[in-house]
Amino acid sequence: MNWKEHKQQLMRDPAFKIEYERLSTEYKVAAELIRLRLSCGMTQAELAKAVNTQQASIARMESGSYLPSLSMIKKIADVLDADLEIKLKHRGHSNRALSVADRPRHS
Repeated sequence: MNWKEHKQQLMRDPAFKIEYERLSTEYKVAAELIRLRLSCGMTQAELAKAVNTQQASIARMESGSYLPSLSMIKKIADVLDADLEIKLKHRGHSNRALSVADRPRHS
């Protein structure tokens, strides 16, 4: 069984589904952080050093148990040469959205 199949099975449990949806933002940030870090060939320790934090902090971010501050996300995006996009979308109206794109500044 792969992760997708396992997740589908877990989502049948109403309590799990509620908790998963409550934490979806944290998991999305964590998954993207891991994907970008690995695509740059960096370890957690290397990324931590580049953004002036501890490896344990990067591990907590990647586990989804800790949501970093916006300033930390900006630092990480800059180190990983990534564009940062933030999108606030009204839950009841999918066609109403506010998007903010922040591109890392290179000197």
